[in-house]
Amino acid sequence: MHAHTASKPGTGTGTGAASLSPVLRSCELFAKGREILIEHQGEMYRLQLTRNGKLILIK
Repeated sequence: MHAHTASKPGTGTGTGAASLSPVLRSCELFAKGREILIEHQGEMYRLQLTRNGKLILIK
């Protein structure tokens, strides 16, 4: 999986290094299915891709 960078919303062109944030593409995250697991601070979360293309985060 490749991480890309993009400017934060409202920061203009994003030319400064501090304005760059990693971008994870959903087509890469969901390449093997419609759900991924995310561990955050010892808790597991499920990120689901709906039939309508929306994202749902479930604890």
